[in-house]
Amino acid sequence: MPSRRDMLFFLAASAVAGGASCALASPLTAAAQPDLRGAIDAVEYRAVPESGDRKTRNLQQMIEQAARENVPVFLPPGTYRVSNLTLPDNTRITGVPGASRIVYTGEGHLFAAENVRRIELSNLVIDGGNRWLGDYAGGLLQFTGVDEVLIDNCEIGGSRKHGLQLERCGGRIERSRISGAAQSGLYAVDSSTLSVTGNTVSDCGNGGILVHRWKKAEDGTVVSGNRISNIRANDGGTGQNGNGINIFRADGVMVVNNQISDCAFTAIRANSASNIQISSNQCRRSGETAIYVEFAFEGAVVSANMIDGAANGISIANFDEGGRLASVTGNVVRNLTLRGPYQHEVGFGIGIAAEADTLISGNVIEGAPRWGLQIGWGPYLRNVVVTGNVVRKAPVGCAVSVADGAGTAVITDNVFQETAEGAVLGFQWEKKVSGEMAGGGSPYAQLTVERNRVS
Repeated sequence: MPSRRDMLFFLAASAVAGGASCALASPLTAAAQPDLRGAIDAVEYRAVPESGDRKTRNLQQMIEQAARENVPVFLPPGTYRVSNLTLPDNTRITGVPGASRIVYTGEGHLFAAENVRRIELSNLVIDGGNRWLGDYAGGLLQFTGVDEVLIDNCEIGGSRKHGLQLERCGGRIERSRISGAAQSGLYAVDSSTLSVTGNTVSDCGNGGILVHRWKKAEDGTVVSGNRISNIRANDGGTGQNGNGINIFRADGVMVVNNQISDCAFTAIRANSASNIQISSNQCRRSGETAIYVEFAFEGAVVSANMIDGAANGISIANFDEGGRLASVTGNVVRNLTLRGPYQHEVGFGIGIAAEADTLISGNVIEGAPRWGLQIGWGPYLRNVVVTGNVVRKAPVGCAVSVADGAGTAVITDNVFQETAEGAVLGFQWEKKVSGEMAGGGSPYAQLTVERNRVS
């Protein structure tokens, strides 16, 4: 006599062979695979693997019925060649990880949704094949005005534009792999309660993960635990492209615990992004500044990051544009280079730079071939405290601006070792104008320089 398990397997197999999906709803089988309870199987709609472009309509109908009935669509293993799918509210499509492949055939877009509440994609391989996308399509997957986009354990590759474009969306992008996008892996603009966690983004033409807004405002996106590598700057420029993580005009964003390597420009770049937290990231082999906080921002915490290999380490810049109010603590910056991707008025090879209302404390800088610390630039210096840092193997340990109009700086209790040209020196723009000040007795009233150790 066959066992109960054998009978259940036989009944399930018979139902799929007959084009039915009712076996998936049986109590015992559903308990074994809860994500597929009541699922609509692609076989029932003849949207079968390798069925060709003519089956796009069948898949669209199946998705619409499943959304109406509040059940997921299950795609068995195989390749589904489709295009121009519009996803209704409550779409849930799942497959077999690594085996259910959706291949774009190139007539405009692959997946799109607009002004709906919820879209969920999981366990799918989504391949753009580097085929043409319509002028209206910003990405292979494009969602606009979706309250909750949930993308989990998917592979998204081969897009001629962005891999995934979100506008006015919330939700979670997690545990997915995005690669081979001509623009960026993920472009999210005007987000709300969006989380981007645990993804791998690699081999993209102009950017990794972009969190932008059309106008500066609260955003609150969390970018955490991602692995980002090999990001190019195919469209050139001086920093708008080539960044692993780029935050633009988006306030209240957290960028934490990411692994970022081999970016043409910056591992993490925040432009006009207030109240940003950049913490506990690994940044390796950046072509320009590893962590950049620039232009019109107020409020930045840059802490506990490891930077190994870059043109500059950390830059808190643009007091002239309103950039101010930061804490830079507990970072390790090492192995910098004088070579950068363009000509710069200051030059490259600087460990940590800051201009206004900033604390720089408890950092370790080793191997900065120009300056270990740059405090201010010309008249752009106000209220910078530099204390408790270790700077080794830099020609100048700390270059502080004493140009006309430069404001207050406090440089105390730091350790400088192997700073051949000087530990603490005053500069007017790029010109050295003072002798050694590390031991105290600064000739400049706006500077307090005390209790530093030089060896």
